[in-house]
Amino acid sequence: MSLPRLISGLSEIASGHDALICDVWGVIHDGVRHHPAAADALFRFKEKHGPVVLLTNAPRVPEEVAAQCASYGLPPGCYDAIVSSGGAARDELGRRSADKTLALYYIGPERDLPMIHGLDIRRTGLEEAELVLCIGLVDDMAETPADYADILATMKARGQAMLCANPDLVVHRGSRLLYCAGSLAQAYEALGGAVIYYGKPHLPVYAAALAAAAAAIGQGAGNLILPKKPLAVGDGLVTDIRGANAAGLDVLFIADGIHGEDVATYTAEHLAALFARFGAHAGSATRALKW
Repeated sequence: MSLPRLISGLSEIASGHDALICDVWGVIHDGVRHHPAAADALFRFKEKHGPVVLLTNAPRVPEEVAAQCASYGLPPGCYDAIVSSGGAARDELGRRSADKTLALYYIGPERDLPMIHGLDIRRTGLEEAELVLCIGLVDDMAETPADYADILATMKARGQAMLCANPDLVVHRGSRLLYCAGSLAQAYEALGGAVIYYGKPHLPVYAAALAAAAAAIGQGAGNLILPKKPLAVGDGLVTDIRGANAAGLDVLFIADGIHGEDVATYTAEHLAALFARFGAHAGSATRALKW
């Protein structure tokens, strides 16, 4: 069992990398405010080593993610681009509605409906829907996946596929742990339902992130140069870390993120055992992202 290197800051390993593919929620903000030390680390990496791409399972298009991050105080100059699962899901919905009106059943809060604005989509009940789009729980502050048991059972009986625009299972909002769309998708799969995922840990979103890094590297040069040694940073073992492993990226694990309660014993041996439990691996680990 290989042990991760415990580091005090990104500066210890940054020189070995030419691009940063960084998770958002749990790493650079907590859903209430941004982490200044993380923003400083992104600034410094971008200035000295290469482009910074924020890769998020947020069920929103990149422009909305940028606005949300700014509302939490994150300086926009600390990154070059944003790639989101919501953006990838919107692209798929655009393809499906390109030559006909798509009848869609929507699961999620009203605030996230802008993701489908401008597309030829008609919201319907389950009885008419060709596809179900799951962005999240309608009220993630109060609901759990158990509240959707009847809806999921009806979907399964009708043979409807779910498009999941946020594969995350849970997320911290301040000190609270809330369920995400991935939890509903997981429950639907447990019933035998079909789910189409967009976002981490699925490989297409990593290809999009690397392409965004290449675009940043090639600005002004008229060509795209893929980074040779990108580093993925994340706190979710199932999404961030396993996804980066599958994409062949070096990984920095943020221990005080979503798995903070599992890392009460912060040693290389304990982390290696935790990684093994989730079928993941990270070459380096630190408590929180900082330079």
